[in-house]
Amino acid sequence: MVGFWEALDRQLGQRLGIPFSSQVRQPLGGGSINAAYRLVGEGGQFFVKLNRAERVEMFAAEAEGLREIQASQTIRVPTPILWGCHEQSSYLVLEYLELGGRGSARQLGYDVAAMHRVRGSRFGWHRHNTIGATPQLNTWEGDWVHFYRQHRLGYQVQLARRYGGQWQQRVQWLLEHLEVFFRDYQPYPALVHGDLWGGNYGYLPDGTPVIFDPAVYFGDAETDLAMTRLFGGFPESFYQAYAEVIPPQPGWQERLPLYQLYHLLNHLNLFGSGYLGQVIQAVEQCCAVVARNM
Repeated sequence: MVGFWEALDRQLGQRLGIPFSSQVRQPLGGGSINAAYRLVGEGGQFFVKLNRAERVEMFAAEAEGLREIQASQTIRVPTPILWGCHEQSSYLVLEYLELGGRGSARQLGYDVAAMHRVRGSRFGWHRHNTIGATPQLNTWEGDWVHFYRQHRLGYQVQLARRYGGQWQQRVQWLLEHLEVFFRDYQPYPALVHGDLWGGNYGYLPDGTPVIFDPAVYFGDAETDLAMTRLFGGFPESFYQAYAEVIPPQPGWQERLPLYQLYHLLNHLNLFGSGYLGQVIQAVEQCCAVVARNM
């Protein structure tokens, strides 16, 4: 691994335009997909993610996603600096941000809403990326229902075929009736983070909200809000501030389990059958909505 770090120091020095030699390579915890380190040298300190060499495109897409959000000038993200491969490892070097400060969830709500007001011309993105370690397909589409059926739920359901049971038939029935959720609601292609759960935001020491680890695309803004309500949720003041900028649309409560289902399926596919019960519950909630409104 020593040879890897020396090579990364050289690459980083070339990008910075000054010689760089890391004196501290501190392992950081908290990630389930990548190894992470804080790199410290005379040229500054950096956040480094590592994975196998074949994961380099995952890092390239993450860097582009951060740049997409950064270009919107709506919410703070870490600046991507360098990514690539060396021998058996791929890497992504980011600006190191000191997180853990106390910030305003209201400001986070305002900033996320500002990001969601950035509109694309279609649903999708210019490249595929990943949601966790799972491929996320972002083929451009003009129709949201088709996009969500084909490139979100449908793809995850195919990956989950090994988990047999009646829920498989139920979710196929749901996929055939997705239009029911959108009879009175036409979302626009909003710039979304794509994986906005409680572990992917923080605050700088001055209280500035920061989001990171994106799975960027242009989609229904409600998909981000649905993810914020999984795995612990965000403070209520976040939703209050967000609603001042983008008021809740009729039927959002019924679409909530539909949008959470994508992430629950992904967790099932990534981490195993411990998530199957939540998947089945969300499928049944969605099927009940369809049955009520057919």
